[in-house]
Amino acid sequence: MARFRLDEVDHHILDILIDNTRTPFTDIAKKLSISAGTVHVRVKKMEEAGIIIGSSLTLDYKKLGYAFIAYVGVYLNKTSQTKFVLERINEIPFVTVAHVTTGKFNVFCKVRAKNTEHAKQIIFLLDDIEGVYRTETMISMEESLNDKKRLMHSIFNEIA
Repeated sequence: MARFRLDEVDHHILDILIDNTRTPFTDIAKKLSISAGTVHVRVKKMEEAGIIIGSSLTLDYKKLGYAFIAYVGVYLNKTSQTKFVLERINEIPFVTVAHVTTGKFNVFCKVRAKNTEHAKQIIFLLDDIEGVYRTETMISMEESLNDKKRLMHSIFNEIA
């Protein structure tokens, strides 16, 4: 399949959608001085090309009572246990992200909790998974950077 080429209009559409995936196509069209139909067609093409995969909703976890974030590195007894351990991790709803990694840890997880006591309970659940040798936890003091746009613009400049 030929590589999909994004142009400047596509870049602007993605820029707006990254800020708010619920922005109506008519609003995007007005901002870019194009028709809503053009926005619809371009978004559809980017979806078909796999550039846009669904859309996401951003929650304010602090307002929901889950402001505590910890990162947990998981050491396994054997690398061959990775799939089994990931399946068990997936059963813990407070583990919101898990990466299989190289280096120090076999798996690296992001945990959202209500407080330190709740985080301790979640970490104990991770420790109790068969095949987990030990865990190492880092507490997030604050999320200082979470910017998808900088990467997107860097990619656009690279492929232009």
